[in-house]
Amino acid sequence: MLTGTHRFPKQDQIVYGRPAAEVVAELAKAWGCSRLLVTTTRSLADGLAAEFAGSLGDLCVGVFSDIGAHSPREGVIGGAAAARAAGADLLVALGGGSVIDATKVMQLALWASLKRVDELDAYRAGRGPDRVDVAKVAAGVRMIAVPTTLSAAEFTPFAGVSDAARRVKEGYTHPLLASRAVVLDPAMTLSTPAQLWGSTGMKAVDHAVEQLCHPVRAPYADALALDGLKRLAAGLAANQADPEDLDARLQCQFGMWLAISGVGSGRGMGPSHAIGHTLGGSYGVPHGVTSCVILPAVLEWTGAAAGAQQDLIADALGAPTAADGVRGLVSGLGLPTTLKAVGVLPQAFQAIAEHTIHDGGVRNSARPISGPADIVEILQIAAG
Repeated sequence: MLTGTHRFPKQDQIVYGRPAAEVVAELAKAWGCSRLLVTTTRSLADGLAAEFAGSLGDLCVGVFSDIGAHSPREGVIGGAAAARAAGADLLVALGGGSVIDATKVMQLALWASLKRVDELDAYRAGRGPDRVDVAKVAAGVRMIAVPTTLSAAEFTPFAGVSDAARRVKEGYTHPLLASRAVVLDPAMTLSTPAQLWGSTGMKAVDHAVEQLCHPVRAPYADALALDGLKRLAAGLAANQADPEDLDARLQCQFGMWLAISGVGSGRGMGPSHAIGHTLGGSYGVPHGVTSCVILPAVLEWTGAAAGAQQDLIADALGAPTAADGVRGLVSGLGLPTTLKAVGVLPQAFQAIAEHTIHDGGVRNSARPISGPADIVEILQIAAG
């Protein structure tokens, strides 16, 4: 008999298909907030973010745009300092996964009064005498997320932040780190570069596939993941044909929402995400691109071990095998399909494998991973 616990993120609402600035203003009023700090990246600061901040009028007390790829610690502490200086009572993250993850941890930095980069050490996920019980930190300023990509970071209560000095990406979590509200406005994604839209869409596909291929079944999560996968495949293909198709973009947003929602089952992600964490944190490969390259290789390596679950994926993608289906989707989006194409060469495989073996995702493989040699085999399939 199946047993398990599904935990829902502590979010008030998800609003979709409406203008983002209008929704954010309504929510701020309903929550009694009057000083909003918009967090974003430099690439959006002078365009989309400036327009969005202008639409908020006097509600917006500033725009913090010093957030880099992979959510560097410095951006987190800098954003928290900007929020304090502005007297912000609500954060609004406008951007992709890096912005949203950084803003999640800015909340924690505000709640715990963290003002230096090194103070984040004690709040990293994990247990031990050097760690704070983060769940006991009283929450304060919360956030709204207005995503411009399909990373789905806005739906989870955990975040990854990179430590450039150690070249690692580390996790942070708290029950209230998830965005208090998420606004899915497809119009806010129109300026997102096609490669970024497609690659983060593949990250969402990765969420769905790794839930479906998990060795432990969770029917609710499986149903969400399968429907999410179908919506993503159809929406991404439609956007490739017509980038201005807002209905297709909204279907992609629905798909990534459904795909990530299965994570509440507590099963965790699998080896594609585990390897992706290493490639992103240590080798600078964007997380969506890691899914493009690694997910098909994982599906090929696990093969028959995932049995009927891979058949479901193949059917959803209209392909003979799950690996073929994912590769075809990646190729159709014009995205990289090999490690060689993203500058990761065989001489790095052993080091990648030895680092990845400590990631919890390797334990969630349909075909058991017994050591670094198995991970090297997956990397060899992905080599190109």
